[in-house]
Amino acid sequence: MKDDQTLGERLRESGISRRGFLKFCATTASMMALPPSMVPAIAAALETARRPSVIWLSFQECTGCTESLTRSHAPTVEGLIFDHISLDYHHTLQAASGEAAEEARRIAMEENHGNYLLIVDGSIPQKDGGVYSTIAGITNLAMLEEVAEGAAAIVAIGTCAAYGGLPHANPNPTGAASVSDIISGKPILNVSGCPPIPTVITGVLAHYLTFGTLPELDHLGRPKAFFGNSIHDRCYRRPFYERGQFAETFDDEGARKGWCLFKLGCKGPTTYNACATEKWNQHTSFPIQAGHGCIGCSEPDFWDRGGFYDALSVPTDDAGNILLGAAVAGAAAGAAVGLMNRKKQNTDTRAHEKVTVDDLNGD
Repeated sequence: MKDDQTLGERLRESGISRRGFLKFCATTASMMALPPSMVPAIAAALETARRPSVIWLSFQECTGCTESLTRSHAPTVEGLIFDHISLDYHHTLQAASGEAAEEARRIAMEENHGNYLLIVDGSIPQKDGGVYSTIAGITNLAMLEEVAEGAAAIVAIGTCAAYGGLPHANPNPTGAASVSDIISGKPILNVSGCPPIPTVITGVLAHYLTFGTLPELDHLGRPKAFFGNSIHDRCYRRPFYERGQFAETFDDEGARKGWCLFKLGCKGPTTYNACATEKWNQHTSFPIQAGHGCIGCSEPDFWDRGGFYDALSVPTDDAGNILLGAAVAGAAAGAAVGLMNRKKQNTDTRAHEKVTVDDLNGD
């Protein structure tokens, strides 16, 4: 709803100190890969920013994206951001239901036409007129088109909204599609992941609050600040990959020692996301740290790209072909180096043992 207070005024009302506010701005700059010199500019922009209206539409989804978002604890960036935007419609989190909920959406659209931020999670069924998913008797397709018309920008949260996700997987019986498959002529940003990382979601919102624009995007419409590197690039297990030390099963010696999970199907070399640096649950862990390989959930068509536990072997597209070639070549080179090192170690050991025996025999 309309609100004349600036974000700075709301923060002060909530007891946020100047020191805490500047720390928040520094964290925002760091998350978005901006230089420290940008902190004063971020602070100045947020001080005068008006509380933006946000409409969140949930379509063919599992609520995992919302669950991920709610894993925030004050005074994190997530808490500060979501305390100070006007989340005017979110049918999972809002208190209203039924006609009252739809009335809140209508009012938010009218009062903030052309200025509200639309967030979408879940894919949109198109087959048979979109009848496979409806809200208040309105198809997801019709609701998306209606709400998108007055939005300043759109953020597709999660792989389902960004690329179709699980509902889009073969044979795709509902004709599930992504937001960008349906909407054109609007700025659209994809925050993919199944689910996406909370700080990635709120980092994008922080950038929008600060600059009034969406951040720089990659070729798949994702913010480069978070999706500019592959999981493999930042993975703490990469030194084992380089040395050719791979776990062969999930319970062998290599797995217990934290060796690379490439042979167990890890899709880290072809998956771009901030999992290895941002992590989940207040930066506690991510799947590889917990002993499970990356399944590539932030990439398009990840459900249809082979088994989660099959090692990378078949390129899927031009970019993937290049990456996969590097990954396989790296694995082969690493394995070769590892084999040479082990052979040298065995040779040195045998030589040492021979000298010791000869010495004992008096030779």
